[in-house]
Amino acid sequence: MSWLVLILSGVLEAVWAAALSASHGLRRWRPALLFVVALVASMAGLAYAMDDLPAGTAYAVWVGVGATLTVVWGIARGQEEATTARVLLLLLLVGSVAGLKAVS
Repeated sequence: MSWLVLILSGVLEAVWAAALSASHGLRRWRPALLFVVALVASMAGLAYAMDDLPAGTAYAVWVGVGATLTVVWGIARGQEEATTARVLLLLLLVGSVAGLKAVS
C-alpha cells in the first residue's frame, strides 16, 4: 500500500509543479489553489509512505515520478522539446525508480 500511495504522491508532485507554473507566481487564484491542495496531499502521501519505506528510497521515487511527469507534461504542452537525449534521460530516470522498487 505504501508504494501505491508513494506513486500517487509523485503524480501529485507533478500536478502541483504544473499548477505553480500556471499560477504565474501565485497571482492566478485557481492554479494557486490547485498548487496548495496538491502540495499538501503530495506531502501527506510522502509522509505516509515513509512510515514503511526508507526515507531515501521514498524521496528518490517521489521526486523521480514527479520530475518525469512534469517534463512529460511540458513536452505534451509544447513548452519543452522532446530531444533524443531528454527522452533517454527520462527513461533512465524511470528505470532507476523501478530499480529502487525492485531492490526494496
